[in-house]
Amino acid sequence: MKNMQSKSLSVEEAQGIATEALLQLSQDPEQIGRFLAFSGIGPEMIREAAEEPGFLMGVLEFYMADESLLLAFCENAGVRPTMIAAARYTLSGGQYDDA
Repeated sequence: MKNMQSKSLSVEEAQGIATEALLQLSQDPEQIGRFLAFSGIGPEMIREAAEEPGFLMGVLEFYMADESLLLAFCENAGVRPTMIAAARYTLSGGQYDDA
């Protein structure tokens, strides 16, 4: 995910950022527990849910709701925090949402 310099992200790039975010989240039992509560799914449902169109967007929204978590992910992944919002926008099909 490092050095993404283009002005707009492709869906594949956005999915890559969100997938990397989910992988990082899954390595922290406390945070994955918070995410599961946020998303309303159980741990056994993650693989199935990940195939749903809005799931990766929800992962990014979870990060965007917690600045310290967002900044830690961005530092570990080597992406700017604004890339998370750009990826969320791309995954939403270009729709802004006040969710």
